[in-house]
Amino acid sequence: MIDEVPIKDESIRLGQFLKLANLVDSGADAKEPLLQGLVRVNGEVETRRGRQLSVGDLVELGAGAARVSGS
Repeated sequence: MIDEVPIKDESIRLGQFLKLANLVDSGADAKEPLLQGLVRVNGEVETRRGRQLSVGDLVELGAGAARVSGS
């Protein structure tokens, strides 16, 4: 199941979104899975915590998945 997670602005950083979508407990907790190549954005492995996401982007971490949606 893919959760739809609304954001207030036009974009959000990946580390912030992982926390907002409850895929990690805190922004700092995003660092390790990113370094290990466990995070995918739109099907591609992403290692940059500061990657800008916009509406429609799909983020996957393990069994969890969340799509960026507008507010």
